[in-house]
Amino acid sequence: MIFAVKFRRALIQKEWKDDLYKYITGIIQNRNHKLLRINGMPDHVHILIGLRPNQSISDLVQEVKSISSRWINENKFVPFRFEWQDSFGAFSYSRSQIDDVMKYINNQEQHHHKKSFREEYIEFLKKFEVVYDEKYVFKELI
Repeated sequence: MIFAVKFRRALIQKEWKDDLYKYITGIIQNRNHKLLRINGMPDHVHILIGLRPNQSISDLVQEVKSISSRWINENKFVPFRFEWQDSFGAFSYSRSQIDDVMKYINNQEQHHHKKSFREEYIEFLKKFEVVYDEKYVFKELI
């Protein structure tokens, strides 16, 4: 799954990024899903999980975003109200692709030296043949 900070603001700081990822890991594991990899950039997060059939991906993403944003705000990591964007992406991979996906998620910083998050996300949509409307692709602050 992929989701972004509201308006794709670069708010996730190195000083608390690892704590955020641990917190999100706990949310996912407490719902009996298996977290395989988490990483991202200051404006977005990639998470690879083994999803249990007892919860929809939409419900899980909503819980992760809601609970983690509340945690960020309670800890005052940013001087104003932190929010995730409403939208998210979720893509399915076969077991044989897991190692490649984990490597991809691990190498986010190197990957984004070559292409922007928006370019990356649209590439995912095209690769998975998802019909999309530009107005629903992650909004940037104007």
